[in-house]
Amino acid sequence: MNHIRSRKKLIEVALPLDAINAASAREKSIRHGHPSTLHLWWARRPLAAARAVLFAQLVDDPSAWPELFPTAEAQQRERERLFAILKELVQWENTTNEEVLERARCEIRRSWARHCLGGTAAERLSDDEIAEAIRTGQIPPLPGVHDPFAGGGSIPLEAQRLGLAAYASDLNPVAVTINKAMIEIPPRFRDCLPVNPQDRQRLDLNSWHGVQGLAADVRYYGQWMREQAQRRIGHLYPPITITAELAADRADLRSLIGQQLTVIAWLWARTVRSPNPAFAHVEVPLVTTFILSSKPGHEAYVEPVVAGDTYHFTVRVGKPPEWAKQGTKLVRGANFRCLLSGAPIAGDYIKAEGQAGRMGARMLAIVAEGSRGRVYLPPTAEHEAIARSAQPTWKPDLPLHGKARDQMPLYGMETYGDLFTPRQLVALTTFADLVGEAMECVRRDAQAAGLPDDGVGLNDGGTGATAYAQAVGVYLALALDRLAMTGNNLVRWNGVGEKAQHCFGRQALPMIWDFAEPNFLASATGSIEAAVFYACDPLNLMNASASGFADQVDAQSQTISSGKVISTDPPYYDNIGYADLSDFFYVWLRRTLRPIFPDLYATLSTPKAEELVATPYRHGSKPAAERFFMDGMTRALHNLAEQAHPAFPVTIYYAFKQHEVREAQRDESATGELGDPDPPSSLRSAPSSTGWETFLEAVIQAGFAITGTWPMHTEMRTRQIAMNTNALTSSIVLVCRPRPADAPIATRREFLAALKAELPAALAALQHANIAPVDLAQAAIGPGMAIYTRSARVVDAQGTPVRVREALTLINQVLDEVLAEQESDFDADTRWALAWFEQYGFAEGEYGVAETLSKAKNTSVEGLVAAGMVEAKRGKVRLLAPKDLPSHWDPAGDSRVTHWEAVHHLIRVLNDGGELAAAALAAKLGSRADVARELAYRLYTICERKKRPDEAFAYNALVQSWSEIARLMYEQRQSPSMQQAMDL
Repeated sequence: MNHIRSRKKLIEVALPLDAINAASAREKSIRHGHPSTLHLWWARRPLAAARAVLFAQLVDDPSAWPELFPTAEAQQRERERLFAILKELVQWENTTNEEVLERARCEIRRSWARHCLGGTAAERLSDDEIAEAIRTGQIPPLPGVHDPFAGGGSIPLEAQRLGLAAYASDLNPVAVTINKAMIEIPPRFRDCLPVNPQDRQRLDLNSWHGVQGLAADVRYYGQWMREQAQRRIGHLYPPITITAELAADRADLRSLIGQQLTVIAWLWARTVRSPNPAFAHVEVPLVTTFILSSKPGHEAYVEPVVAGDTYHFTVRVGKPPEWAKQGTKLVRGANFRCLLSGAPIAGDYIKAEGQAGRMGARMLAIVAEGSRGRVYLPPTAEHEAIARSAQPTWKPDLPLHGKARDQMPLYGMETYGDLFTPRQLVALTTFADLVGEAMECVRRDAQAAGLPDDGVGLNDGGTGATAYAQAVGVYLALALDRLAMTGNNLVRWNGVGEKAQHCFGRQALPMIWDFAEPNFLASATGSIEAAVFYACDPLNLMNASASGFADQVDAQSQTISSGKVISTDPPYYDNIGYADLSDFFYVWLRRTLRPIFPDLYATLSTPKAEELVATPYRHGSKPAAERFFMDGMTRALHNLAEQAHPAFPVTIYYAFKQHEVREAQRDESATGELGDPDPPSSLRSAPSSTGWETFLEAVIQAGFAITGTWPMHTEMRTRQIAMNTNALTSSIVLVCRPRPADAPIATRREFLAALKAELPAALAALQHANIAPVDLAQAAIGPGMAIYTRSARVVDAQGTPVRVREALTLINQVLDEVLAEQESDFDADTRWALAWFEQYGFAEGEYGVAETLSKAKNTSVEGLVAAGMVEAKRGKVRLLAPKDLPSHWDPAGDSRVTHWEAVHHLIRVLNDGGELAAAALAAKLGSRADVARELAYRLYTICERKKRPDEAFAYNALVQSWSEIARLMYEQRQSPSMQQAMDL
């Protein structure tokens, strides 16, 4: 290890961001098999992003080894090879592809071998020889990866997938449990056979690999729980019989008369007494909509039938009338009308009724499972009576916390137990008891299957029958949490998807007025069957080949990070009160898992005093909450800087709220060539000073130097350019290294000079890596902040420290200058067009102004017209937009091809014919195509500053497509058939 020294990693130089972001965005739409279905956690990082960041954090950049890659060209070729591996690695289909994963692991091991042995010595070894040398101890083992704010576990899981020991820690017991289920339990019971009698009898016992046996047992004993629950509480979940009376005015029900249908959900509306004195004895419904299904061809709605001082509900099929969409709601908020009298029901009245204990519920409709989809039925007296007959013997009495505390008690809901109907409480406590009983069944079956029982539990490192039974119990307990999430009185009915929608549609527990009560014993969303499926389905995606450890530790004082690679996604300000939200789950997990993890579930609720989020209600004021957060976060980050492995940078995800996004403020403005007072392009999409800049200050004060900043998106490409809609960056990955204790002090002048000297090369590397224009300004912060933070501090002429805000302004200023200097690569006609476009875009301007500018740019308006760039008539001049350009343009027949034409014809062809057609045109343009890409960057920055989102989208899309265009150009040269296709 004496040979180990810091070498620059890939993540400190360049990344194929477009591929990473595309894979991360796609992942949001994937449900089956995704670990996120195991248990909800908020703001979980995409697996693709976590995997890519770790790979690039662990693998050397070629420039770190000049003896192996002596020229810039050789370094770029090697970088492109690593990019190709990374692009494959982030694809969802390759999540369990051992061939792809092993290629990535080989690169990680090779970089480690170079550090331990030296570059030349390591290069003499094959991949297999390096792996063997690590296995036998000739090369020290790779360090583990630690995430001290593990949360939903994406980072530790991906570290384990890449072959490194994974360490997860968090203050929150729910997060720790999720991480145990993802990285700690699967390796312990890897390749274990199932112990349940059904699977042991009917399958080849030699065919079980990984955690397939564990998943099979979770599935089997989950089904056993359902069967037991059916016996104990099945009477509370009856089917519904289609009678002739129900079908009297429903032609769609006549073929079902006499059949018993399984109920999927019962739909309810909250009620209060009518404020109209004439109907004060009647509880009237608070309904936001009477629409049951808006699915085309399967529409259904509730029709209230009023008779004097009584009412009932019936169900109609067909297109709903307009009145059905509004229900009994009047305006936004808790404002309704009395169904009987039409009198308004004010929000304050509803709150008073709730606090007095007079808020009830009335059944609106019943949703059943038919042979061809959902069947919507009116409520029956029998079904409503059965629901009201439930008598729970226990309910969670923990008071509501956080934002839920601000809303729910206003309506008389004080505890977590109040969020459930009596029937739900009976069922959930029954299932909670059955988790314990199931564990005993597993233990007995495991012993019968030959698994020794040493009596050592899961928490103490056991691997015998007792520990295995508890492992199965953990997944069943997580399934129970999922059941609670879709089985409470805050669950909406989704009329489009025709299913119950769990209560955490937002990162909060909002009050709702009409709710769905799923049938726990059915098989649709909200049932125990579905919950168990989602608990065991992701198990096959867990890579159990490396060890994993999950512990409850405060990040400010933990020592787990010592000598490890650190990648983490810390909480930020008041984004999410994890402790408050997770108490919803904690009350059920504590009931089921306290016997397994007594220390983890010792307290009545999750720890809150030490949680690093800025929640004013805990600290008395917003400023006090922010001070608490920043002081604690600085201590936690300093703790990481002190312990991080010296060979690797630290990566920190910074996530922010959409309302934080704004234009960075400028201290100076510039005047354009045409007299347009407008500042240069600023860091659009950079979070505000109270967020992004303050977080950077904390990172720097903790002792880190920042060596990279990478914007990570989880929105699809069409959303990434939504300027002024605050939908750009989901998070920023900061790449950091501990700053040397003897770092010098720099002056502002020295800092600015270093920026001007070093930023052009860094910017060129980013553009060469095909960083999208929308991401360029943010990515350029990395090399800029690397210059700023390599000094102990930067001071101005008076000795006053230059703060982060001013440093960001200077970085951005130099970025603008560098982009402007690239104009020297463009022809004279294009330089004229840039200046004109900045002022007018594609709108008309005065001929005289155009002519004056043309003289300054050494061209003429007539020449610009001849070049096919502009239209001049009636004393007006305008640039031709891509849609105005001729569709059969061929650069070979154009005597005055400009870079401006090249980029806009490429956009036209890309829009009309896709990347294949764009590649054909790029091939004809030759070297002009590469300059056109540079021009697209420049045009994007102009559009960004001028707030022209449509044009900006086109330039960004061209750059983002460039990798594929270049690939198709290469294939064209290699394949005559491809050439023919491109010609066509």
